[in-house]
Amino acid sequence: MMGRIRLVTFAAIAAVAGGLAAGCSQEQSASNQATSEQTASEQSPAQITAPACDRDCLKGVVDSYLAALVAHDPSQAPMAADVKFVENLAPTAVGDGLWKTATAVPSTFAIYVPDPVSEQVGFIGMMQENDKPIEIGLRLKIVDGKITEAEHLIARNISEKNLANLQTPRPVFLADVPEDQRNSRDDMLKIGTFYYDALVTNRGDAAPFDDADCERHENGMITVRPPQDAPEGVTGKAAIGTLGCTKQIDSGMFTYIKRIEPVRVWIADPETGLAFGLSQFRHPMEEKQEKITGVPGIDTMPMNFDPFDLPAAHIFKISGGKIHEIEAMGFTAPYDSKTGWE
Repeated sequence: MMGRIRLVTFAAIAAVAGGLAAGCSQEQSASNQATSEQTASEQSPAQITAPACDRDCLKGVVDSYLAALVAHDPSQAPMAADVKFVENLAPTAVGDGLWKTATAVPSTFAIYVPDPVSEQVGFIGMMQENDKPIEIGLRLKIVDGKITEAEHLIARNISEKNLANLQTPRPVFLADVPEDQRNSRDDMLKIGTFYYDALVTNRGDAAPFDDADCERHENGMITVRPPQDAPEGVTGKAAIGTLGCTKQIDSGMFTYIKRIEPVRVWIADPETGLAFGLSQFRHPMEEKQEKITGVPGIDTMPMNFDPFDLPAAHIFKISGGKIHEIEAMGFTAPYDSKTGWE
């Protein structure tokens, strides 16, 4: 269940290292104390900064923020006076958008990616809007204990079949990575970025997938599994999805993705091995058919679609330098849409 954010209190640090010199007089101590108190009292609020928000703090901020959404009350979250809020690519006033329509916080499906280094947190979860299920991708940025940036990606109208995969996160997304398999934060950010490079270049080896357990879900739909024989009667994209992460990309089925920009892999948590990426897939759809290679019985794939964008959030499970499982969500938007952060 979602918890309330812990209130952060400030305490003065007054630890004294070592003993005082025997000749130090009580009068001098009193004088020093008075000077210290006067200096503290003269500090302006702008000079007093909140301590850095650690992993638990960042997760608590998410809980507080989502609870405030459902209460339709921004004052219940630690919002900065100049916070910038973007929802589904549209710069939006705090209090509008999901602030007016949210009706239940995430309960069983919630994945957090806290990053104390950047003081940002990524999140994918299932919640309710007007009493109907939606999937939300969320990014919050914290400065001096206040939310200065809030970003929503919302997927609506998810099919019943795919909702079945959005009841609880796959266990790997909730588990810590053994210390000897952990990657540095910087390496995780690079590995997450390689994923998008692989899609644009149509080279599966451009990203370090562990095909033995690489599985991707998109809005609850399983779009690729570890390599296996396609079940009888399974054809088309579903059959290509049984090739594994590397060979699926090598097949050419993603050649319709001409650009992914911007790519923002800014958030990573080495403890859980989770990296959070936001991106915008650009699809001009100039070719109405794509060539497929390496898939018996499938030579081409029809792609008779109008141009569109796909703003998306991805969470990558990374350990031992490899991408294992992927949880993604997104929605369609007009081609070459702005991101809302220009």
